[in-house]
Amino acid sequence: MQLRELTKAEEEIMRVLWKLQKGFVKDVLAELPEPKPAYNTVSTIIRILEKKELVGYTAYGKTHEYYPLISEEQYRRFQTEQLMVNYFDNSLKKLVSFFVQDKNISLSEANDIIKLLNQKKDQ
Repeated sequence: MQLRELTKAEEEIMRVLWKLQKGFVKDVLAELPEPKPAYNTVSTIIRILEKKELVGYTAYGKTHEYYPLISEEQYRRFQTEQLMVNYFDNSLKKLVSFFVQDKNISLSEANDIIKLLNQKKDQ
């Protein structure tokens, strides 16, 4: 399966499915914020996600119960890799440098990051 970036609407539906773990269109619709899209819109987006092999379903007659085929962690990892490649020349150093400069990371947060790196190195 080749992951691709999701549209905003697709990602919103996936977030609901990740939260619910499985559900019918009506269940997904109930979790969406106001103003809620039309039932048919949600159904269409779910079918698109199904064609992209990101969502599977169990059929109960003409009704389908949908569930995610990828985890939120898998998509997060994909998005992070895309961010690194597209904006930071695939350099972790450039990514971290950006956040250090742009987000004013505190000394405490920097120490936590160093601890994480040291733990990873020791593994």
